[in-house]
Amino acid sequence: MSSSSPLFRHVSTCIVKPPPRPRTWCHLTVWDLSMFNVFYIQKGHLFSTHLLPRLTIADVVDRLKTSLSTALLHFYPLAGRLVTEEAVDEQGNVTGIYVSIDCDGQGAELTHVVADGITIADVLAPSSDVPSFVRSFFRLDRVINYDGHSQPLLAVQLTELADGFFVGCSFNHAVGDGTSYWQFFNAWAEIARSDGAAAGLSHPPVHDRWFIDGSGGPPIKLPFKRPDEFIDRSTQPPLYRERIFHLSAESIALLKARANLDVA
Repeated sequence: MSSSSPLFRHVSTCIVKPPPRPRTWCHLTVWDLSMFNVFYIQKGHLFSTHLLPRLTIADVVDRLKTSLSTALLHFYPLAGRLVTEEAVDEQGNVTGIYVSIDCDGQGAELTHVVADGITIADVLAPSSDVPSFVRSFFRLDRVINYDGHSQPLLAVQLTELADGFFVGCSFNHAVGDGTSYWQFFNAWAEIARSDGAAAGLSHPPVHDRWFIDGSGGPPIKLPFKRPDEFIDRSTQPPLYRERIFHLSAESIALLKARANLDVA
């Protein structure tokens, strides 16, 4: 890497909205509510520009924008925002709060950033910990899920490298878990490969797990009056290290074959 302190240049940020659909509210489960003090899920994919010889970065950004809009139609809550309402008794006293997702197509965020001097080899760093600059590949790094009131529930950042690019997603953990994240990402990739077409997905989401219009039961009331009674914004530095393990296609095939033999 040409510099020990890589420079990230912001190119553009836009809000990507899905095609309009009727407004609804998604009530959160007990497990969802327990995620408010946790950071956003952060995962992404690293691509080499050699694999896309006919596409410019501008083409990639346009493809991501168009396909993301279609993907959000299938995963509509990701385009919403968290909302909090007070629970009031007959005397007008606040007895708690309700937090749910307002699914009104507010949109997800798509940001384009250039990381000057950083290469794919710098990112992979097979002989050392994951470089600290990788955190800058994610738009909402160190943001907690409760911030989904003002921050998008899904923020995508395309970081342009010297010889490739990284697509990083910050995904609100109160809206979905890791399995939900990968289902969304795979669906988005399928739509992107079809030039953003709105055709049916091979593995569509189970909408009953995403949408509740109130008929499925009342929202869960939290026994608090103010966010500061249950929101903890820890300022301690992370106490863990991260490394990347590299497995070739041949190694994975051998592991799968051995696992199948053990099962048999």
